[in-house]
Amino acid sequence: MIDDNFHQPSVLCSGETEYNKAGLLQGQAVDSSLSETGRQQAAAAGSYLRDVGFSNVFSSDMRRAQQTAEKIMQQNSSCLRLQMVCDPLLKEKSFGVAEGGRVEDLREMARAAGEPFPGFTPPGGETPDQVKLRVQQFMEKMLQQIGAEHWPAGGADVSSAEGGPDNGMGPLNAHALVVSHGAYMCVAVRYFVEELRCSAPAGCDRKRMFSLSPNAGICRFNLTVVRQGARYVVSGMRCVFIHRVGGAEQDE
Repeated sequence: MIDDNFHQPSVLCSGETEYNKAGLLQGQAVDSSLSETGRQQAAAAGSYLRDVGFSNVFSSDMRRAQQTAEKIMQQNSSCLRLQMVCDPLLKEKSFGVAEGGRVEDLREMARAAGEPFPGFTPPGGETPDQVKLRVQQFMEKMLQQIGAEHWPAGGADVSSAEGGPDNGMGPLNAHALVVSHGAYMCVAVRYFVEELRCSAPAGCDRKRMFSLSPNAGICRFNLTVVRQGARYVVSGMRCVFIHRVGGAEQDE
């Protein structure tokens, strides 16, 4: 095992689409584009993150996520030399037969089945465990790529600063932009907290951590990464902030 290395992903939910606006489920079957509001949200996120030095950019291969990532990259000089990696492991959760229908109809399906809405899986949809497996596979893939590219040896110290787009950033040699989707991010954050023992920001409880991200909401995490043999693994994790939009935390 070598010295600690540090990785700070900024994880975003894609911007709004017309389906979001109408209260309809998109999942994987509906590959919609950003609405005008969604484009404005993505541009605002890009403005907020314009001075962050990204080392890598990863996006879901769905159109709304790619367009969100593109808006951010257009405003960030560190992205001029970067190529976006579009990965199906970051796709939104599949809602099966409920895709294209109303969110309220999915709630009714859950009530009829006697199951809680957040964890309900409609016929043909993905279970939380299936989504979590994709999260784990993406994390493994991302860490090995970033490790090979940025951490040949040694490490760096992390320092934190409050407020501003560089909140929680220190002298690191890897900072990825990751753009995915709301339901996927809910499963990912729960996995980070419950299994990777990710600590929450000061004053943030589990209800807040596990809530659905707003469109173009930004989360940032500090990962301590070590090399074990030929692999890089997470040895510690901290959430710096959660669901930040336009530089401000969202209300409970």
